[in-house]
Amino acid sequence: MYKTIDSSRISISQLMLPSHSNFSGKIHGGYILNLMDQIAFACASKHSGMYCVTASVDTVDFINPIEVGELVTMKASVNYVGKTSMVIGIRVESEHIQTGKVKHCNSSYFTMVAKNEADESNEVPGLIINDKTEVLRFLKAIKRMTTKKSRQKEFNRIDFAFEDYLKELKNYKVKIQLPNDYKN
Repeated sequence: MYKTIDSSRISISQLMLPSHSNFSGKIHGGYILNLMDQIAFACASKHSGMYCVTASVDTVDFINPIEVGELVTMKASVNYVGKTSMVIGIRVESEHIQTGKVKHCNSSYFTMVAKNEADESNEVPGLIINDKTEVLRFLKAIKRMTTKKSRQKEFNRIDFAFEDYLKELKNYKVKIQLPNDYKN
């Protein structure tokens, strides 16, 4: 079975209240992440027809702060499907209600896994892609997964030796001060 991206696309809006703010008076990032997790769940569950859990969150970019009194709108869509997982792309915008000015505040990608009644990963429907933007999003998801796997393979090797990378650290604001008795 295959489903279109539009069939599970979700949008939610919520007014930001003082109780959602941090000590600097901006909306707390953790609160926004909580809302993003909820919309990712709803979008993934709508596509798969099953209960879904968050497997990972990739690339959380906080671009602009959100102010108390602004209307936050989150848009979620399925960008990629694997066998049992889906990558849900989320865009967060805030709107100043009086002026109508809209700003892009956050983007993120949540990997969600469909679960059956026995709490086992379950196969999800395929994806029908209808335009170039959807193709681009699918390809970008593949590239993020490939890059992540490559990074994990490189740095999680049993024979990994950080000494091989020390010259790369010279251009960064870091000092390496290991104890004299340090051994690999």
